[in-house]
Amino acid sequence: MRNRASLLAGFVAALGFRALLTRLILLRLRRDLKRLNAGDYGPFLAAFAEDAVLRFNDGAHRWAGDHRGRAAIERFLKDFTSAGLQGEIRGLWAFGPPWALTLLARFDDEAKAPDGELIYANEVAIVARTRWGRIVEQEDFYRDSARIEALERRLQELGVPAAEPV
Repeated sequence: MRNRASLLAGFVAALGFRALLTRLILLRLRRDLKRLNAGDYGPFLAAFAEDAVLRFNDGAHRWAGDHRGRAAIERFLKDFTSAGLQGEIRGLWAFGPPWALTLLARFDDEAKAPDGELIYANEVAIVARTRWGRIVEQEDFYRDSARIEALERRLQELGVPAAEPV
């Protein structure tokens, strides 16, 4: 009986730790996203490992393809902020051991023209693999990827340039 109680206590403690860890990650991501939404991508960039890969759907837009390494991811984030994109994390789920977590996030983003007109809105599922607290691989899945190409055309009309290549 004593072993069962110890096993149950350990199981409850593990569940509590997982819930606390997920909550702490969510708090950090929301804090960093608030800064990103204000145009400061530094804290968000710091979450990526030096050799990280950010995979984004292909298409005729400035974010297309695989962004390998921090310099390429920085360019991606510069384009995110220069486009005026604003994001919000709607949910976060974490799987795996703390040193090799897989994160699944529901993320919504939108952009407005200087006159306040909504020129883009989309819903995203983000899958990120981490190694010791740093993102090593991230892949974004959009509800409607055609909206990204429409945003690119609108940004070009508005004269919003893409970030310089690295």
